[in-house]
Amino acid sequence: MIAYEYPLNERVRTWLRIEDLFAKASEFMARTESRDHQAAMQAIFELVEVTARPDLKSELLQEIERQRLVFEPLRSNPAVDSKALEAVLAQMQAIREALLATSGKPCQALRDNEWLATIRNRSFIPGASCSFDIPSYHYWLNRSVEERSADLLGWLAVLDPIREAVLLVMRLLREGRQRSVLQAEKGLYQINLGGRTPMMLTVRVRSDLPCVPEISAGKHAINLRFVTIDKQHRPRLCEQDVPFELML
Repeated sequence: MIAYEYPLNERVRTWLRIEDLFAKASEFMARTESRDHQAAMQAIFELVEVTARPDLKSELLQEIERQRLVFEPLRSNPAVDSKALEAVLAQMQAIREALLATSGKPCQALRDNEWLATIRNRSFIPGASCSFDIPSYHYWLNRSVEERSADLLGWLAVLDPIREAVLLVMRLLREGRQRSVLQAEKGLYQINLGGRTPMMLTVRVRSDLPCVPEISAGKHAINLRFVTIDKQHRPRLCEQDVPFELML
């Protein structure tokens, strides 16, 4: 099955991007080649840009508080695993405190690093990270794996409060949804929201089906449209019924 995640508001769109960039940075940092560490640096630079949003921290705090208000009443429910519940609430509190302890933009320390800023500014110019563009970067890329890895871990650690908060809220959003097995007739399916305001949805499709879901979301309904992929032409509507799983 292939999972397609769709944010239904700007907050979740940003959080998904941050989550993806942290995953890329971690994956490339775990490798040993200088090219991989260069890719990790690029992911960190993109994180600096995305996490510079002035409202990022406040939005994460609001979501953690919203989730806390959902979980708190469950303490009186005997059917709920009390140890698991208390662990989640404690994690929420720890992450909330870590976020509140950060002053200004979480990425500010990385933005203030003049050497990193020089590389970051060049990294968004196609092909401008050659050895003759930034000799000091070329020197760093030829240091030992251990030295490069330590530097990368230190730079990424600056964003730990954001990473932990994003991973938590995304996990809670994913776990708090209902799963349905559905079928899109001739590639089309409409979801009536009935007053609900979901923050994201996930569509899972069998990998052997050459169909990709596209969505358009409105206030009252979400329309799913499954299209076929042609590597030379624009996608076209699937002409077959498409079974899929929906998490909403």
